[in-house]
Amino acid sequence: MNWKKGLVTIPLAATIAVPSLGLNVYADDHVETPSVDTEAVELRSSLDHLLSEHVYLAVETMRKGAEGASDFDQAAGALSQNTEDLSAAIASVYGEEAGNQFNEMWSEHIGYFVDYVKATGAEDEAAKQEALDNLGQYKQEFSQFLEQATGERLEAGALAEGLQMHVNQLIGAFDAFVAGDYDKAYEYEREAMSHMYMVSKGLSDAMSNQFPEKFNDTSAVTPAADLRSDLSYLLSEHAGLAVVAMQNGIDGSEDFEASAEALSNNTEDLSNTIASVYGEEAGQQFQQMWSDHIGNFVSYVEATGAEDEQAKEQALTALEGYRSEFSSFIETATEGKVSADVMSEGLQMHVNQLIGAFDSYAMEDYEAAYGDIRAAYEHMFTPGKALSGAISAQFPDKFSQEMPSDMPKTGLAPQDTGMNSTTWLAIGGMFALITALVFHFRRQQEQ
Repeated sequence: MNWKKGLVTIPLAATIAVPSLGLNVYADDHVETPSVDTEAVELRSSLDHLLSEHVYLAVETMRKGAEGASDFDQAAGALSQNTEDLSAAIASVYGEEAGNQFNEMWSEHIGYFVDYVKATGAEDEAAKQEALDNLGQYKQEFSQFLEQATGERLEAGALAEGLQMHVNQLIGAFDAFVAGDYDKAYEYEREAMSHMYMVSKGLSDAMSNQFPEKFNDTSAVTPAADLRSDLSYLLSEHAGLAVVAMQNGIDGSEDFEASAEALSNNTEDLSNTIASVYGEEAGQQFQQMWSDHIGNFVSYVEATGAEDEQAKEQALTALEGYRSEFSSFIETATEGKVSADVMSEGLQMHVNQLIGAFDSYAMEDYEAAYGDIRAAYEHMFTPGKALSGAISAQFPDKFSQEMPSDMPKTGLAPQDTGMNSTTWLAIGGMFALITALVFHFRRQQEQ
């Protein structure tokens, strides 16, 4: 069979499961609830996870390479495992040969980025250009491959433009880091991660439209699906940036302030959106709550550096208090559709993963650290699904209609809306969450 043409039809959600951790969403039986877990939406979420994680790990591996960091091999290993996970899913459907062929093709383009890193370290401009030329050739070949595979539902020209954006963002982040422009480096990294959600949106839309029988005639692009994707984006980005900031904090890295600022900007995106809809007071309330729990992680890092066990325990105790408070907050906001007990369990896993990744990193057990990092990143797609399900169940009229998509015609590049993609996703993705959260703010004020 022509496995390349069939490659993109794989329902990845069936082979790469995101653990539910008990975060079940309930709706009244008489209410028609927009679904966030149809076959097509699960495909989109799996692509969201794998493609955005690819970017996150690629940027971090390139950065570790430039630093000559002790954990470079483990970072590269995590990036390789991301490729292996996808290749194994393909092999489970099309056989070992097809899995090996895809593995080789995907690994090849990662290798060109590695070549660029090595050439930069050697100050070899000719080798750098060769790596860029190879990426340019890969861009053309892969664009043609996707156009053919999707029956021209994705256009090679637009695809090539989107792939060039991907290359520019990763190379831009790396070059800025090497030049010591850390603010610009993290700006590129955030844009690169955001961009991949547009990629997965376009690809999943094309696949589900091309093979409706494989996805039970469901659509990957609906208001509820967009909400799930956008929540997963912000939550997984939070986890990824938190890991980087904690590592930089214990290392005393020059880019610590820039990484902390990127994490703060993730909070600002959400807080500003709340303020723009419900006023400054509501925005400040949310920002304080969210910033406090980040501050607890920072306190743990500082205590670790000072070898102050008592201060470490105090930070963990503060996180325990946050877990209880925030779980009750979510239960109230979702009107019980996500229970406080279940949310508390999920939050404890989040804490355990970030603290575990950090402790292992500080003890130089890098294999364990990157295992926890990948688990922490993946885990954030679970509350993204649970919260979007609860919100769409609360407000079915806002999320029940189909939303037509022009994504296949625009390729992999975000629409030119006058906003950057991070702002657009933050505003669009969190608007519905704000609607739910306002119930909590109002009840606080009444009390």
